[in-house]
Amino acid sequence: MHPKALLDACAELVRLTLTFEHPADAVVSRYFRDHRELGPRERATLAETAYAVLRRKPLFEQLARSGSGPKERRLAILGFASQLDEQARRADPSARRGPRDFLKSALTAQEKDWLDACDGVREDELLEPQRHNLPQWLAAPLKAQLGDEFWALAASLQEQAPLDLRVNTLQAKREDMRKELAQAGVQAAPTPYSPWGLRVQGKPALSRLDAFARGALEVQDEGSQLLALLLDAKRGEMVVDFCAGAGGKTLAIGAAMRNTGRLYAFDVSGHRLDALKPRLARSGLSNVHPAALAHERDERVKRLAGKIDRVLVDAPCSGLGTLRRNPDLKWRQGPQAVQELAAKQTAILESAARLVKSGGRLVYATCSMLPEENEAIAEAFGAAHPDFAPLAAGELLAQLKVEQAAGLCSGGDDGMRYLRLWPHRHQTDGFFAAVWQKK
Repeated sequence: MHPKALLDACAELVRLTLTFEHPADAVVSRYFRDHRELGPRERATLAETAYAVLRRKPLFEQLARSGSGPKERRLAILGFASQLDEQARRADPSARRGPRDFLKSALTAQEKDWLDACDGVREDELLEPQRHNLPQWLAAPLKAQLGDEFWALAASLQEQAPLDLRVNTLQAKREDMRKELAQAGVQAAPTPYSPWGLRVQGKPALSRLDAFARGALEVQDEGSQLLALLLDAKRGEMVVDFCAGAGGKTLAIGAAMRNTGRLYAFDVSGHRLDALKPRLARSGLSNVHPAALAHERDERVKRLAGKIDRVLVDAPCSGLGTLRRNPDLKWRQGPQAVQELAAKQTAILESAARLVKSGGRLVYATCSMLPEENEAIAEAFGAAHPDFAPLAAGELLAQLKVEQAAGLCSGGDDGMRYLRLWPHRHQTDGFFAAVWQKK
């Protein structure tokens, strides 16, 4: 595609995503369906440009004020340049700027001068909102938790997330899969914490790989893999993934159970569970039983009360731990949404806890970084349920031979109470988990 046409398309996609009427990934997917003539490289440029604008919206809006022409075009130029810079840094961490020739061939002389001026703006000339690129309602609680470390988190949230895979241990060993990927031209290294994970360089077309087609690999962030590991489901047990969604953790749990016992995948969204079906078929698992619930107090929950060995509650949450992947979430939500989610999380955890039998394990988890959705929910549940004894996540992970388990945790007298993953510390999405055993 000619550079000018590609930049025009980027500007249009930026305009559509910034309406915030729908999630950014849905807007991008719809745009690609409507423009099937676009090739893989063009699609990548379009998506990465739109996501770069969402990640750095306050900064780009400030820089755009000094330019001319339609605002979405100015933002698209900055997003296009930003993703070129990120590509250059991935190839060479010491690189500051990516090549501008292709982009500049689409610009007027005035736009070239303006972009050069934007490139010359120093970070110390910016106000805090343009440096951290977060809404104030979110920046404040993150600062309160992290102190000066907040700036490292803010920088990490402006980068693209790595691509992690989980090896289906029913079908293959991790090292064998790493070698098979290498033969297919895909470079991958073992994830530092999860024993099932591989971290892939670049963005290969995984769906074309035989290993993916036969179910030996699944895309899953390393942090999500650790949640499934923390449940530590055993052979022959009765297990519930209470908010299964598309089933990433369900599949990991089923493989850990070696395809024995009975694993219920519950969710109130039948649509999300539909996305599990093809993945389940590829996986080779036969112990998984998906079921759509009407609500968290569904009759199925009542029938299974007190009968389940292990329950995972990966609760609906703000998703703010996934901002590298879903940067629009910080602009599409606010404090009121978080309060509403906290009430829902409390109700879901209460209901799921009824399933756990004496001696059974309960894990509450989110992909949020906010204490209102994490520690506050866990502490309130623990205070209201003395029949559930808290377990130290760090000790459990150490028993499972997870490297540097203590560094993955926080809370409690020894800092080992909760799993607390941060993008800037652990190169995972932001995750939280609390664990209890029913007395």
